[in-house]
Amino acid sequence: MADGFPTIGLLPEKIMDQIGMMWELIKQPLIIPLLWLSVYICLAMSLMLFMERLYMGIVIILVKLFWKKPEQRYNWEPIRDDLEIGNAAFPHVLIQIPMFNEKEVYKISIGAACNLSWPSDRLVIQVLDDSTDPIIKEMVEKECKRWGNKGLNIKYQIRENRGGYKAGALKEGLKHDYVKHCEFVAIFDADFRPEPDYLRRALPFLIHNPNIALVQARWRFVNADECLMTRMQEMSLDYHFTVEQEVGSSTHAFFGFNGTAGVWRIAAINEAGGWKDRTTVEDMDLAVRASLRGWKFIYLGDLQVKSELPSTFRAFRFQQHRWSCGPSNLFRKMVMEIIRNKKVNVWKKIYVIYSFFFVRKIVAHMVTFWFYCLVLPLTILIPEVDVPIWGAIYIPSIITALNSVGTPRSIHLLFYWILFENVMSFHRTKASLIGLLETGRANEWVVTEKLGDVLKNKSKSSIKKSIFKMGDRILVQELCIGAFLFFCGCYDFLYGKHYYFVYLFLQTISFTIMGFGYIGTIVP
Repeated sequence: MADGFPTIGLLPEKIMDQIGMMWELIKQPLIIPLLWLSVYICLAMSLMLFMERLYMGIVIILVKLFWKKPEQRYNWEPIRDDLEIGNAAFPHVLIQIPMFNEKEVYKISIGAACNLSWPSDRLVIQVLDDSTDPIIKEMVEKECKRWGNKGLNIKYQIRENRGGYKAGALKEGLKHDYVKHCEFVAIFDADFRPEPDYLRRALPFLIHNPNIALVQARWRFVNADECLMTRMQEMSLDYHFTVEQEVGSSTHAFFGFNGTAGVWRIAAINEAGGWKDRTTVEDMDLAVRASLRGWKFIYLGDLQVKSELPSTFRAFRFQQHRWSCGPSNLFRKMVMEIIRNKKVNVWKKIYVIYSFFFVRKIVAHMVTFWFYCLVLPLTILIPEVDVPIWGAIYIPSIITALNSVGTPRSIHLLFYWILFENVMSFHRTKASLIGLLETGRANEWVVTEKLGDVLKNKSKSSIKKSIFKMGDRILVQELCIGAFLFFCGCYDFLYGKHYYFVYLFLQTISFTIMGFGYIGTIVP
């Protein structure tokens, strides 16, 4: 010490001592109580999710064992060709195919719609093209003309602007005079490929049951085996279709319309107020409004439509943002309307508000990220707070096992799926909060990129990696969370007692891989 000042070498030690003293001052009265509160909230959310999964597991077993098939529960008779009355037994059906710069898949969807086994004089195919690329627009129009020359009633429609995005296109399509005589509308996104008998299997439910508004088919994925990321997506979506949709259809005749591969009664759409673009889930919005007016829905698990999963991480992230932000934003807008509704019973209201929206669309995302990626690692650094083993291990294991029933063929990938879903829960949590608070990207709409058969048609040697762009490839937030988990893992390895470091190191690897963008298919 010279002239009363400490030497430079002692400064870091003094600063560290002061930081340590400040930490001890706020740790006991503030940090520990807040962390305990976070643990209790997360445990409560885990129990909510557990009970929801258990309930649906029990119901789906009962449905498979004792429920009659939809053809037996509802009036259903096949539509038969009759030489005497001609095609009069077949109702007029509109097919809508919304598109936006769908260069790789437009031929697939248009061709599948044109090959539907339905009398051509009773079918109107409407291609709603919002493309901004003039070359793609010309290609799509030529394809429509090609099928039109074969005798199909196919219409190519464009708009002056993309107002309302997909909802705006579908709404505009129903205004044309040439569709006024149509009773039903089937909607297929640009990558969906219905089988020829799709309408013959779905329409009888609507024809013979006037209280049914929607028949929803199951999605099947043509590129599920393309990469590990598409396998993970298949596992999540198969649970949605195998369990969630089936349970909702069987118990309450309600589920969220998936936006495609479904047939609507046009009268139900009009009665519900038509398509609205107030959220990014216009399909779910319409389904909830129609259900509140007493309309019923049917899900057909054995009626399957081929489609494509996002095979690039960028496309998948944008899709998940829309699918997570939209429902929470719709919940914010409709919760009071659901509560005040007098046309549906109280049990259906509870199901829609608590089960459909709150637990599945909000709690499921938040508990996964907050509990397993933040709160649990923090308890390692603050040993005064301890998570009970049933909440840290047993409950999550049962929930995960119940989630795996949808895709038995991928049961060996279950551990990878957990790590993948934990990373994606970060994006979904952010999106859910944005939707609930209606801020920032609440109304962002990015069309999911599709590759079609482009990878099949090119040899491996001709597929080139996309140009490395730091801003597009590196995800700083994921890397920061990965670094935090790595630090907590090292601390647990040195001083911990629960062996959480095994999970933390593996989760660190997952966040790091996805943070550097090394996941998904390389885009040609």
